Amino acid sequence: MKTLADMFTIGPANKDHHPALRCAVGIFVPLISLTLLGRLDLAVFASFGAFTGIYGRNEPHAQRFRSQLRAGSLMFAVVLLATLMARLRSVLDGAGSDGGLGLDGGSYLWLLVLATTLVAGASSVVAALWRLRPSGSLFQIFAFAAIASIPQQPPLAEALLTCAATVAFCLALGMSSRVVKSHRVPWRWPAPQRLTGPERRTAYLEGIGYLLAAGLAGSLATVVGEALGFGHNYWAMVAAVVPLVGHTTRHRVSRGLQRIAGTVAGLVLMAGIIWLAPSPWLMILIIAICQFGAELYITRQYMVAQVFVTPIALLSTLLAAPGAAPGILLRDRIVETVIGAAVGVVVVTAPAVWAAMRRPAQPKRASWR
Repeated sequence: MKTLADMFTIGPANKDHHPALRCAVGIFVPLISLTLLGRLDLAVFASFGAFTGIYGRNEPHAQRFRSQLRAGSLMFAVVLLATLMARLRSVLDGAGSDGGLGLDGGSYLWLLVLATTLVAGASSVVAALWRLRPSGSLFQIFAFAAIASIPQQPPLAEALLTCAATVAFCLALGMSSRVVKSHRVPWRWPAPQRLTGPERRTAYLEGIGYLLAAGLAGSLATVVGEALGFGHNYWAMVAAVVPLVGHTTRHRVSRGLQRIAGTVAGLVLMAGIIWLAPSPWLMILIIAICQFGAELYITRQYMVAQVFVTPIALLSTLLAAPGAAPGILLRDRIVETVIGAAVGVVVVTAPAVWAAMRRPAQPKRASWR
């Protein structure tokens, strides 16, 4: 009952509209610029570069700059690896046509699951060692798998320049409030904080958790997808790591359930957006509005935030692949989310169940009458 109550409880506000506005502007300006330039093929690289603005939301300026610089650098590295992997697929496909080593679509899906799983674990550890907030590797999983899944890649230099320019723009936005004297604080570069021994062990254990959750969810989603015709197995991997963020098992299970419920509500909203048949520039405006809503509630009510996150993911997919069928995207989103969230809940509850099974049974008290 407590878990159910948490799903409908909204925490107090903490100037959430400030980071929400920064994040909305951080994704709107790069995307609308690409629209005006006629280069929406680069939109996915700008979208993931804009995730930089999510970090360090309420930190002092110097600390926020360091957090966002680290987060942006990590995202840039992930984007680079992803686009290199997509190009590896093209090379192997070409080798296969010459009678050498080839790689069909099914084999690449499994290779993508393996690579994304490694990115999930490694990025989680890096985020923990750098004390990034939000913690974990959800954004890195999404970025790597989504970009590596795009068969037709733009020129490498243009893709990386788009990502780097968006990261730089978000860094500038993070410092923008310094122009207002009342918001300006003394610039003190934060002293390096080394993780203690227990914190470091926890970071590596969490990395293993991300490996397990992402790998299991990706494998299960791939098997189910191949059998029933579903796609976007990386959505399951993203959903699987959501429950891993939390201090208690109950809170983690609650996040998994909120992910599913919020996605269902978000799909209803997305269906209405599809019915409107928006033009690309209007889609970008909707993405910015949804980004504002997501950041407004992400720390206060995860389920409400997911209502806004779902259209962002699907609209970004439609921008990157205009020929995609919206109905199939809606179907894949809910199926993959349920698979991933279920796997994540199993991973976070398994240690508690195992400990309970190993706990010696308490002797029964004698009953005297």
